[in-house]
Amino acid sequence: MDVDHRYELTLEWQGNTGSGTSGYRAYSRLGELRVDGKPSLGVSADTPFHGDADRWNPEDMLIGALAECHLLSYLYVATLHGVVVTAYTDAATGTMVSTSDGGGHFTEVTLHPRVTVADSSMVETARVIHEEASAKCYVASSVNFPVRHEPTILVDGSDGH
Repeated sequence: MDVDHRYELTLEWQGNTGSGTSGYRAYSRLGELRVDGKPSLGVSADTPFHGDADRWNPEDMLIGALAECHLLSYLYVATLHGVVVTAYTDAATGTMVSTSDGGGHFTEVTLHPRVTVADSSMVETARVIHEEASAKCYVASSVNFPVRHEPTILVDGSDGH
């Protein structure tokens, strides 16, 4: 049975420096995302697009959403396959191309999960279940570019954990 889930947030642009969007350089790209009951998030454009480097930008958030969704799906799939994950980090990367019309799009995101498992007998299963986790990830299933996985699997105790 399919179940719909609804999400709501508020975005407020905070970048009117006095003349609104009277020119491309006349306004700031600052904004704030709010979700009821959660801390607000200061957002901006990426610095090549006249944004504030100290704030999250849409590109960061897209890669972050893919990485976190994969993590959560992976942990779930690991439990289904008897893989005991004791640590997990990711150093995700993405490539976006800007187009001459002022737009652009992502061409790919690569996740580099570093997964530590409880026992060496779990290593191969831990490696192959990344594909199943990706198929279950809502965000990866929603984008129109490839989300690749280059995992490293470690055994608890072998790398200092």
